[in-house]
Amino acid sequence: MSSPSSSSPSALTVSQLTALLKGTVEESFHDVWVSGEVTGVTHHRSGHIYFTLKDDASKIRGVVWRTTAQRLKFQVKDGLEVLCRGGIEVYPPRGDYSLVCRQMEPRGLGALQLAFKQLQEKLAAAGLFDADRKRPLPRFPRRIAFVTSPTGAAIHDFLQVAGRRFRGTHVLIIPARVQGTGAAAEIVRGIEIANSLAEPPDILVVGRGGGSVEDLWSFNEEIVVRAIHASKIPVISAVGHEVDVTLADLVADVRALTPSEAAELAVPSAQELVAQIAGLQRQMTKNLRSRVSSARTHLQILSRRPVFARPLSRIQLLSRRLDDLDEAASRSVRRRQSRLREKLASLSARLETLSPLATLSRGYSVTTREDGSIVRDVQDLAANDILRTQIAHGKITSRILSTESSDK
Repeated sequence: MSSPSSSSPSALTVSQLTALLKGTVEESFHDVWVSGEVTGVTHHRSGHIYFTLKDDASKIRGVVWRTTAQRLKFQVKDGLEVLCRGGIEVYPPRGDYSLVCRQMEPRGLGALQLAFKQLQEKLAAAGLFDADRKRPLPRFPRRIAFVTSPTGAAIHDFLQVAGRRFRGTHVLIIPARVQGTGAAAEIVRGIEIANSLAEPPDILVVGRGGGSVEDLWSFNEEIVVRAIHASKIPVISAVGHEVDVTLADLVADVRALTPSEAAELAVPSAQELVAQIAGLQRQMTKNLRSRVSSARTHLQILSRRPVFARPLSRIQLLSRRLDDLDEAASRSVRRRQSRLREKLASLSARLETLSPLATLSRGYSVTTREDGSIVRDVQDLAANDILRTQIAHGKITSRILSTESSDK
């Protein structure tokens, strides 16, 4: 290896060479378009996005500074095919180079389409679009709030249709920008105002007239979708025309294809109500006539029954049966009394034969001591004992002079 001689030009330092390369590269490639697949994506807490852009044969580092990243409508993630516009910058401390993206677009889908798809998948996974959480609209709302531009065609169309359908509904307009920077925040604020009113409306409409995808983008912002989801008031989304579909349409309780249709969904038709009432009146009259006719026929059938032809006949028959039952009951009672008297006489006779008085009347007597105990054995007595003897017609009191046992 040869070394520089005194006649050779001065050697460059690494920093000098790097500076020369930096100037040459950055001047030559200050504005280029590069396509490739994004990999190794890192979302730094500073807000910058670092990644590698590759194709089948090569790789290049890339970065999106925070100010540019904040303007991206879609999320940069691994596997995404993109088209980047920017410049090549050399990083002297490492001597490597990177593509600094000032603009990034997804290949295939547009940026807004991709952003819509990504956010839709995210919010659907969180359950914001579930059908079972959607609420029905009240049939006869008294107050309706509409968050929209007060000068746009949407509110004009809505009021025109609402006024034609029913004049008893009050419409409250909550002004909000519906496109451009800051529009999403104003729409969210309008939704919050409607929900915080002392007398909240029965229905909340959020919408605007038609426009491009960019014009309608405020209604695809995540903060707007979440505000509609959090609303305590049933929400109708009326954004754009029939072909326009926003995330606000998917999260709302009811989607209206246009602001005019929102008025038709929210406000009852007076003409239809009058027609319904007239129909109910005719049906009620028909039902009443049918019931009267049925009742008249039934009454005629009843009037031909014997009970109505001879109303006293049944009473007389029952009266006669009552008399027969009374006589039968009296005979039964008399027979029962006769049998009881005979049985009582028999029992009295038997009792009479067993009565001690009957025994006494035949000449027998009962002797007791002073304490009332019956004398059963002469050996239980002694001289001078006082005895009382019960005979058929009285008592005898006596004193014992002596006793004599009959035992041998």
